[in-house]
Amino acid sequence: MNLKGQTKLPIPAPRQVDPEVLAHEIVERLTYRIGKNAAAAKPHDWLHAVILAIRDRVIDAWIISTQKTYEEEGRRVYYLSLEFLIGRLMRDAASNMEMLDDMQAALASLGVDIDIIAALEPDAALGNGGLGRLAACFMESMATVDVPAYGYGIRYVNGMFRQEISDGWQVELPENWLAHGNPWEFERREASYEIGFGGRVDPAEGEDAGPHQMRWRPAERVIATPYDTPIAGWRGKRVNTLRLWEAQPIDPILLDKFNAGDHLGALAESNRAESLTRVLYPADSSAAGQELRLRQEYFFSSASLQDIVRRHIQYFGSILTLPDKAAIQLNDTHPAVAVAELMRILLDDHGVDFAEAWDITRRTFSYTNHTLLPEALESWPVPLFERLLPRHMQIVYAINSKLLGEARKSGQFTDSAIGAISLIDEGGDRRVRMGNLAFAGSHSVNGVSALHTDLMKVTVFADLHKLYPTRINNKTNGVTFRRWLMQCNPGLTGLIREAIGDRFLDDPEALRDLDAFADDSGFQEKFVAVKRANKAALSDLLRKRVNARIDPAALFDIQIKRIHEYKRQLLNIVEAVSLYDQIRSHPEKDWVPRVKLFGGKAASSYHNAKLIIKLAGDVARAVNHDPAVQGLLKLQFVPNYNVSMAEVMIPAADLSEQISTAGMEASGTGNMKFAVNGALTIGTLDGANVEMRDHVGEDNIVIFGLTAQEVNDRRAQGYVPREVIGQSRELGQALDAIASGVFSPDDPDRYKGLVQGIYDHDWFMVAADFDSYSAAQRQVDALWLDQPLWAKKAIHNVARMGWFSSDRTIREYAADIWKITP
Repeated sequence: MNLKGQTKLPIPAPRQVDPEVLAHEIVERLTYRIGKNAAAAKPHDWLHAVILAIRDRVIDAWIISTQKTYEEEGRRVYYLSLEFLIGRLMRDAASNMEMLDDMQAALASLGVDIDIIAALEPDAALGNGGLGRLAACFMESMATVDVPAYGYGIRYVNGMFRQEISDGWQVELPENWLAHGNPWEFERREASYEIGFGGRVDPAEGEDAGPHQMRWRPAERVIATPYDTPIAGWRGKRVNTLRLWEAQPIDPILLDKFNAGDHLGALAESNRAESLTRVLYPADSSAAGQELRLRQEYFFSSASLQDIVRRHIQYFGSILTLPDKAAIQLNDTHPAVAVAELMRILLDDHGVDFAEAWDITRRTFSYTNHTLLPEALESWPVPLFERLLPRHMQIVYAINSKLLGEARKSGQFTDSAIGAISLIDEGGDRRVRMGNLAFAGSHSVNGVSALHTDLMKVTVFADLHKLYPTRINNKTNGVTFRRWLMQCNPGLTGLIREAIGDRFLDDPEALRDLDAFADDSGFQEKFVAVKRANKAALSDLLRKRVNARIDPAALFDIQIKRIHEYKRQLLNIVEAVSLYDQIRSHPEKDWVPRVKLFGGKAASSYHNAKLIIKLAGDVARAVNHDPAVQGLLKLQFVPNYNVSMAEVMIPAADLSEQISTAGMEASGTGNMKFAVNGALTIGTLDGANVEMRDHVGEDNIVIFGLTAQEVNDRRAQGYVPREVIGQSRELGQALDAIASGVFSPDDPDRYKGLVQGIYDHDWFMVAADFDSYSAAQRQVDALWLDQPLWAKKAIHNVARMGWFSSDRTIREYAADIWKITP
């Protein structure tokens, strides 16, 4: 049915949000939705009732937003991402709907502490790190700046994993966040789709069949069922939709097999389907793991595109106008197979000829690249791709023929350059290059920081950039300050409002007015008091969770991010070992008390990353219990780092560690969250650190180490790390202590291979940057001893971070890529 002429239904008047009305509604929902009276209700019952009361108000705005979009028939954004790390939603939604204070008062009148029940809400385990958190910030910002949008992803039952530390080692356990349901979501059975795998491809039959039209007959089918979560923008201006797909079998149980006694066989189809949405990033070190990952990516990409096309035709009639009404953004290469899937839908389901289908596809898609690591640009073995997606393999070959024909016709490429452009990597095992497919199938390809975008043009996409020189553009990442300042740091938010008023709540760049207070001793005193309270809150939390006792008066030095060698947690730990030696050797010096906190998950198959976590724990055990250190240095690895933990750790940080090897971090967003919460940054000129330096000022950030160009030059010139180590006494001693088993007496050889890797090749420049990093840390120590100067620099950081709002980023996407005027 075409809905363009659908009758507009009346919308209920907005509900009141005063405490008395809210208290009544909460008790009503407790009684009639949950089946409890107030006397019998447990904290989780109160949480559920509160969410339902908030949700009703979000739904009112949600319906208005959806109806407005269809009436105006404007262009809509569809954001495809394998991760959405949205975190807890109760406070976020209440704050954005401008009812948090009233809700707190309503609960207080009922004898309920909002902080206690809010802590019970599980973190939605839908992501791992920066990629997923960026997608969540973007969803909130799109609603805030009035961009109509759907986010599309997977409804993981268990998500990444829950990280526990056992004897210092990471242990992966299921993160069963959906165990007790999710009151924020709505199942939409009417929008389910069949997703196929395998089978054969036959020519289309009939007089109307086009020359490129085929019939794919999958051997296996599953059902993709959507669950919608409303995402409210600031002040409830717009509510957009996050649609997550769950995989279900067509036949949940094969009764003939079950009745014959083959109980496992009867459930095989069900288990196979459900495995698609059970775990985020299944380990891909095995062939089975690789197949499951590709199945996941096609499953959600196909379901999303079928949904987008169905909605478009329902409202606008013709598939040919799709680029005028739909802007599909690919968040990294995970949904890149969507390019081939849209071509399949256009060619086979709608009979569009190849040239027009390719034009529609390229005008519809845009692609965000998040990595310069060639191994992180996904590729799939051709036999696997062809077996699972035989029709898509044909389409990839056809696109490749067109692409390489263009390259040859231009006359500007050698055979090797044409090989680099190809969608098929012919070196070794033939593989389908998903990054090249996303690039070729999009009208826009953007990096996420100025440096990253410049490097894309000369590294991973150098030849494609030469072929399409206007396609790459930059959109520096940002974060939503509603969550990463206003919600997670109410003390600092209140202090800022007291100083400069409320304009920054709607316009983050108004934070610049705070610059005038950087030299104000009275404001500095209040600023430091807020930071101290945040540090005390983190100290209390760590004491309860991991029995760590840390002094809030110490310098809190925090590195929280995915554990990866390029992010260089290892450099941080090695410098801590060196500092440990210096403190013991020179007790007469005026050492700054320092607490080093680490958090992050290692991919389940990433051995060295797991070893780095173990090393952090081993070094902590030795340092924290050595009486010679006198408590001047402590280390702590914080297990199961997630959004909720970040919301406590980031406001408590004095020093933010952003120390990746230059040229390897695309942007970073943790660096932005720390700075706007009043932490100084120690970092390399990598990712968005470069732009942060430009905005906060060189005097208010601590930069060290090689630049991206210097890293490339060192590698090209034959970098010999052993020589560098030999010239640095402190580095050599620290590495020898680690390698010889000083911190692992139970297994003296545990870290020998890890250290040997630094001596032999040191791809991530740990040795090359060590002396510079160590000197920068001593610069930090000296600055810490001058507390008024430290406070001044921290205030400047807060004041000058407004440009790094995700609202600004989304406005740039809307204007330059999606061609939408909010």
